[in-house]
Amino acid sequence: MPTREPITTGKMAYNDWLSLGYERQGWNLIPKNCMDLHREIRAYGKRPDVNLLKMAWKISCLMRMCRFLLLVILFLPCEVTSSVLTVNDKTENYILDTWLGSQESLKCAVKNHTREEELLWYRGEGTVDLKSGNKINSSSVCVSSISENDHGITFTCKLRRDQSVSISVVLNVFFPPLLSGDDLQTVEEGSDVKLVCNVKSNPQARMMWYKNSNILNLEQNHQVQQTSESLQLSITKVKKSDNGTYSCIANSPLQMETKDFHLIVKDKGVAIPIEPIIAACVVVFLTLCFGLIARRKSIMKLCIKDEDPQRETAL
Repeated sequence: MPTREPITTGKMAYNDWLSLGYERQGWNLIPKNCMDLHREIRAYGKRPDVNLLKMAWKISCLMRMCRFLLLVILFLPCEVTSSVLTVNDKTENYILDTWLGSQESLKCAVKNHTREEELLWYRGEGTVDLKSGNKINSSSVCVSSISENDHGITFTCKLRRDQSVSISVVLNVFFPPLLSGDDLQTVEEGSDVKLVCNVKSNPQARMMWYKNSNILNLEQNHQVQQTSESLQLSITKVKKSDNGTYSCIANSPLQMETKDFHLIVKDKGVAIPIEPIIAACVVVFLTLCFGLIARRKSIMKLCIKDEDPQRETAL
């Protein structure tokens, strides 16, 4: 019998197709993934259906494509976001404890980078101006003369190329109580008054009211309200006995602070009836106006008589 030439398909040789994952079935080339289906059909004693094999081949190709796309999705983000940011050698967001008047340095660096990376610094929502030599792969900011206003401020370092890569530091500033408020009020007896003691403190201070150096005894007309930022004393229908010096005392683990508020209660003044006085003035004014109008002829005659002697003297 004449020998057959090696199987070729187009310009590809038989061995090339085998290297791509095909198997020989008789004189046909079938993908390996389809061979199980082919054998199963033959096991039942049925002749292989070419359309069924084509469908299986298409499904196999589709599955290969899906696996390839899945690998791309899994590995591509890892390649893009492989760079890691650190601040002061810490790789996660953290809280930095500091003190009033101190100075802190924050150094942001890029780890595992494959190229030069430009960095950005943010203080809260605003950007921090950086010099040209303080941006690439490593960047530092210095926070000097830290005040109570810096408490809770967030500093964030980001990659300019991908700002989703970031790391943040929150300042936790410890400072003793700072008290403020209107320390002198003068009111009339029977009126209402509020003494408001504003406080800033970290850690939070324990607040109390004293009166004339003694703990304040709350009466029925007294009401105390406290928040994290103030201590308020409300007094309704002030009496003479409410006169005195009230002290706002803030006690924290760092220090105790005191602020005095002076309350002066005056005698209730006699109320002057303003409305009747205004009404009387209006009546007098209208009476004068009507009187002048009624005697306008007599007034005109007197004016004419006064002018006549002056004319005769001139002649």
